[in-house]
Amino acid sequence: MHAPSYVPKTRFERWLDTRLPIIRFAQEHVTSFPTPRNLNVWYTFGGILSFCLAVQIVTGIVLAMHYTPDSSLAFDSVEHIMRDVNGGWLLRYLHAIGASMFFIAVNIHIFRGLYYGSYKAPREVIWILGVVLYCLMIATAFLGYTLPWGQMSFWGATVITNVFSAFDAIIPGFGSAITGWLWGGFGVDNPTLHRFYSLHYLLPFVLAGLVALHIWALHVPGNSNPLGINVKGPQDTLPFHPNYTVKDAFYISCFLIFYSYFVFFNPEFLLSPDNSIRANPIVTPADIVPEWYFLPFYAILRSIPNKLLGVIALFGAILTLLFVPWLDTSKVRSTRFRPVYRWFFWFLLADVLLLGYVGANRVDATLSNTGIPLLLLGRVATAYYFLHFWIIMPIVGKTETPLPLPDSIAKPVLSAVPAE
Repeated sequence: MHAPSYVPKTRFERWLDTRLPIIRFAQEHVTSFPTPRNLNVWYTFGGILSFCLAVQIVTGIVLAMHYTPDSSLAFDSVEHIMRDVNGGWLLRYLHAIGASMFFIAVNIHIFRGLYYGSYKAPREVIWILGVVLYCLMIATAFLGYTLPWGQMSFWGATVITNVFSAFDAIIPGFGSAITGWLWGGFGVDNPTLHRFYSLHYLLPFVLAGLVALHIWALHVPGNSNPLGINVKGPQDTLPFHPNYTVKDAFYISCFLIFYSYFVFFNPEFLLSPDNSIRANPIVTPADIVPEWYFLPFYAILRSIPNKLLGVIALFGAILTLLFVPWLDTSKVRSTRFRPVYRWFFWFLLADVLLLGYVGANRVDATLSNTGIPLLLLGRVATAYYFLHFWIIMPIVGKTETPLPLPDSIAKPVLSAVPAE
């Protein structure tokens, strides 16, 4: 924590400060907030995520003004937005592709946290709130994917909501009751679309509230840093503004170039072609595949032949992240100083990418030119995912010998500067 530095200068500021100290809050928690001086590019994705959330909320509100949540009109209303509304095509692509950009940024943010040990004490609550945010993001994205009411929207909603029926094996009728409540009837139809639209509109504002809590929790212990060592004094920090506001603005601009490529030059690359066909409950698509950001979890679900165990593994893969602060037994935060665990971290990244590749292909597909069934690879990758967190992480943390840590943040940063 740092000492308050704001002093009201004008009569109006003094009057406002005694009633609503919003300027003091901005000064102490944004402008002059002490931030470790060695943060690298991977720490900018928190700001990029805030930008993505703002884009999704603004574009979503405007799209909702023209969208009709009715099973007989939803598809046509999306076509109306694309063809008749001024700038409607841009709003729709910004929103639809923005979901992919959101998940690209959040996945980098998560793996950065895993690499630098940002979940370790005293930052466990920050990590837990982040996992809750991730779960809500998944739910919001799934609900939004159903709204265009195309073929993949309809059948994706049918498949995913049917997942809950697996819980009938534990408590008879329980899973079917959840599925029936989600449907609002005997199948995916108009009541389902109304419910999903309502929840999809609500959840981004819940996300915004949780983001505020996430940032609040961050400002209590302060930022972590790539070295994983504690701040020793003022020499280790810089004010957040202008040092990191400028840096974040630059990287958000770079991210916008990447984002804009898909919006303006290749908008259909990240969207399913089947969703350009009106939903037909009678005709099932040849292959029902979720959006790319769900593919690793979809591969885990498919890799287990028992439906209940597959669903448990699906939810377990996400909930496992909640326990990472306690599963990692190492006293060293940053993987930079953990030569053994570093290899396992890269194995985990490769494993998640492999799961995504398996999930993108048919269940009976084989690895190119090898004849190895992708289903087998999916099972191996699923096993490694859980082994990494529940077995490897605790054991390696206890057994490996970490490299020596630097004395302070300032020492490695300033040691390269020649003395005058």
